[in-house]
Amino acid sequence: MIVFPPGSAGSRRVQVGSETLGTTYGLHDLSVFLERAGLEGLDEVDVANSLLIEWHGGGPEVWER
Repeated sequence: MIVFPPGSAGSRRVQVGSETLGTTYGLHDLSVFLERAGLEGLDEVDVANSLLIEWHGGGPEVWER
């Protein structure tokens, strides 16, 4: 899963492979994406520490440009 750099609205695009999953505004949104992918029971701390996520343009604490 790739989380792209923040846009002007503070959102970040999320992609797996060549498929764009959507836009996220925080770690909770990412936990929902992961849950849909079959990884249930993850909270925001789990998401922030996940090795499944490749952060571009800042890590899990960066949501604004």
